[in-house]
Amino acid sequence: MTKEDRALEIIRRLKKEYPEAGCTLDYNQAWKLLVSVRLAAQCTDARVNVVVEDLYARFPDVDSLARAPVEEIEKIVKPCGLGHSKARDISACMKIIRDQYAGGVPEDFEALLKLPGVGRKSANLIMGDVFGKPAIVTDTHCIRLVNRMGLVDGIKEPKKVEMALWKIIPPKEGSDFCHRLVYHGREVCTARTTPYCDKCCLEDLCKKAGVDK
Repeated sequence: MTKEDRALEIIRRLKKEYPEAGCTLDYNQAWKLLVSVRLAAQCTDARVNVVVEDLYARFPDVDSLARAPVEEIEKIVKPCGLGHSKARDISACMKIIRDQYAGGVPEDFEALLKLPGVGRKSANLIMGDVFGKPAIVTDTHCIRLVNRMGLVDGIKEPKKVEMALWKIIPPKEGSDFCHRLVYHGREVCTARTTPYCDKCCLEDLCKKAGVDK
């Protein structure tokens, strides 16, 4: 079985297993997803979803968040860890969105990468979830699972994993495929416990099944 064939079969099975899988960060506007994905670095999505409720109650739009003192933002987002750097990036990002993009989020990958605190993972998430464009989000679940499944061979660097997956994942499937990997990585193909291979829908396809992980 080629990697392309393996990828298509994995996509098919994960669609069946997690038909409604989507982004686990709560947002109803593009700028809020930008904020949340910055806060999610080294923090759980569940905690971010709680913290942003307080943040948006205090600063409900781009303009108010752009005008907010960094110290005020930091007080609220501190539970997410790395409070000062995250608050600084959020403040700077909102100022750019306000001043250069009239309060909107740019629909361009390279423009997103120029925003403070936005890397390839975040930019891909925005492109896929907000704008419906082809995207591959190489978070820790994605990197772990595609290595275990044999879709990439011992590649750990996010950008290199992303480039390898672009070659075998159909563009229209990339965003949802990565969301499903998150669900599968949390529920079955876990990192901090022994993976639950006995209840995995991919066991017969997985190159690591039955091997010490």
